[in-house]
Amino acid sequence: MKLLITGAGSYIGTKVADYIQEREPEWKIDRLDVQTDKWKKCDFSFYDSVFHVAGLAHRKITPDIEPLYYMVNRDLAIEIAQTAKESGVSHFIFMSSMSVYSDDDTYVDVHTPTNPDNAYGKSKLQAEDGIQKLVSEGFFVSIIRPPMIYGKGCKGNYNLLRKIALKFPVFPKVNNKRSMLFIGNFAEFIHQLILRREPGVFYPQNAKLVNTTEWVKYIAEENGKKVHMSSFLGWCTKIGMHVPGIKRYCIKAFGDSYYDLEMSVYHDMNYQVIGFRESIKRTEQ
Repeated sequence: MKLLITGAGSYIGTKVADYIQEREPEWKIDRLDVQTDKWKKCDFSFYDSVFHVAGLAHRKITPDIEPLYYMVNRDLAIEIAQTAKESGVSHFIFMSSMSVYSDDDTYVDVHTPTNPDNAYGKSKLQAEDGIQKLVSEGFFVSIIRPPMIYGKGCKGNYNLLRKIALKFPVFPKVNNKRSMLFIGNFAEFIHQLILRREPGVFYPQNAKLVNTTEWVKYIAEENGKKVHMSSFLGWCTKIGMHVPGIKRYCIKAFGDSYYDLEMSVYHDMNYQVIGFRESIKRTEQ
């Protein structure tokens, strides 16, 4: 198998490449930097599958930055998919996001319509639509809409909560529900998806939902810290979800954001190999 992963320096691309290479040493796995037009010199015809990971994320969305989101996450993705198709690549995997749904308090099942409310989610959804239009008999597409991916060395919200867990002795006690995906489980999912070469839209996540309180507790324990979980602060976060100015931040940290677990069960793919408690241990080691 010959695999090309775009996003040469990306966290996810690097972790997935290393994981699969360790399990499939005979595979040819290359990573491609697409930050400049030099990628156009790459001969895509050499590869069986292309996993498009490269994208813009974790940057504050301001009016001057919005066009860049569409240029990178939509236009570049579609151009690379078109190049792959024209070069004879048969399987294209696109890294989308749960953000194609609303960022508000969210429960997603198979009937939930897409409704992105920022440039990141909108650019990803528009890329999905453009890439799906390229599907033909010899070119099939797998769309991945993962929740938050975390692991050792990751970026984003995990590190924010980690700082809180290690700095503050008190944290709100909440009973929210969150879908999360450990990088090891995600890499195994991609590994099996490439082996099976299945088209469609996929929603991989860990085997169980978690809540933010549990998440912070485990991080603290792995670092020898104790955090008191306050019901009063938990009540304050519920109030905060209705207060203009802080509503968005409270919902992002303490609201629900999860897939129906049945959406993520693929009976011929056993990818949820690492439990949540163990995943936090491996992340914090």
